[in-house]
Amino acid sequence: MSNNEITDETCSIYMARGLDNGQRCSPMQKCRNCSPGEACFIPESYYVYGTDEYGHVAGEQEMMQEIYQRGPIACGVAVPDSLEYYTGGIYCDETGDQNIVHDISVVGYGVDENGNKYWTVRNSWGHHWGEAGFFKVCRGVNNIAIETDCSWATPLDTWTEGVRHQTTQAEQDDKRNDKTVYPFPQPTYKETTGETINEAEKFLPKVPGGCRVEKAEFVGGPKKTVPHAWDIYAQEDLPVNVDWRNMNGTNYLSWSKNQHIPQYCGSCWAQGTTSAIADRFNILTDLKVSTPIGLNAQVVVNCQMGGSCDGGNPATVYQYAHDSGLHHSSCMQYTAYNLQGHMCEDIDICRDCTWPPPRPDETGLDGCWAVEDTKYYISDYYHVKGADQMKAELYAHGPISCGIHCTKEFDAYTGGIYSEHVLFPLINHEISVVGYGFDDETQQGYWIGRNSWGSYWGEYGFFRMKMGGDNLAIETDCVAGLPTFTKPVAEFI
Repeated sequence: MSNNEITDETCSIYMARGLDNGQRCSPMQKCRNCSPGEACFIPESYYVYGTDEYGHVAGEQEMMQEIYQRGPIACGVAVPDSLEYYTGGIYCDETGDQNIVHDISVVGYGVDENGNKYWTVRNSWGHHWGEAGFFKVCRGVNNIAIETDCSWATPLDTWTEGVRHQTTQAEQDDKRNDKTVYPFPQPTYKETTGETINEAEKFLPKVPGGCRVEKAEFVGGPKKTVPHAWDIYAQEDLPVNVDWRNMNGTNYLSWSKNQHIPQYCGSCWAQGTTSAIADRFNILTDLKVSTPIGLNAQVVVNCQMGGSCDGGNPATVYQYAHDSGLHHSSCMQYTAYNLQGHMCEDIDICRDCTWPPPRPDETGLDGCWAVEDTKYYISDYYHVKGADQMKAELYAHGPISCGIHCTKEFDAYTGGIYSEHVLFPLINHEISVVGYGFDDETQQGYWIGRNSWGSYWGEYGFFRMKMGGDNLAIETDCVAGLPTFTKPVAEFI
């Protein structure tokens, strides 16, 4: 409320560091962007969030009123040893622990079939913990002190009018900002030994001048077991507008990303694909899971399943999803660098960390250990090319990932339907197309694209691109896949 300058994850990514362990407050900590081979900087402007009221709430009835009237609240809780190992059901501590040491969010309340009252709680220990990151606590008896010390706040509307913080020169020049010049291209490493790969023996795709190969290629060809969408839906039967941000009032998209923080990483090939696949899982489940699904691009980089922070092949991500499965975004924090050492061992795919570690016999590096979580597979993967195929695929199954020829002019895009003529476009960047539409005023069709450059870029991280030409080759090289929670059987591999 005092500053109204909280930013989102695409402005300041979680790094598990703070004032007391190496990450002091600075203007760049609020929002940052990074370019290859240079020091990071603060965007010219960015979106901010704040509150207009806040207060304290305690006790069962008052908490229920606040949650029902205005939504989730934050509460302090005790953490008995048994809570660390919670896997499901209504948790009711029997030790009487009332020592508040942890904060959680209470998002609801209910009564089970046996008449037992409970709070519905979201923890911050990852999707693998509890009931997909949530747990239930018995209600009305102040168990683990959950009804003792809670806070609420009402959000200040800074988005309807597009309020943005305007960065000053003094903020850019602040001595507390991170002035490190991060090397690019980043070193890449052998998966087996962790040794640096020499250019002569480098097995990763060559990516001249961009963060993805010019043409997405499936090793061994596409995998298709059911008819294509464009063989089922005639063009005249498709709706005029498809936007998976708002399909009959529902937003099916996963969270937007920023591949450029905390340092520059050319991982667009992993970002555009994991975003599109995650969105399709949200459509598949109709959001009838705990929260929208997000998938982890850092794991794909760690395992070099298509490339590295120096670029890669987006088609290979779909094959990796088919063969091994993708992982939830809470499994591995996005660090924007090529991992040296383990690379693709279990601890580099999904991990948990505490200090001191509660499981010393299972602990790996720095008090961390590998954990298991849900895997997200692709049954079919295939190319999508041309406006007709793209529209049918978007309508039938959801977002797709596409290559574009990224230019300096597109990099400076701020809004509207973008069009640029490039005589010989060379694809060098991967984005996700989440829908299409038609502008009545200009009589122009357009694609709705999602970039991985943060919410401060374009239209809250999205863009609209002209349909039918002069569109940076967005219609020439797209890939898609069909989501499944079941690993494809042997005959389809």
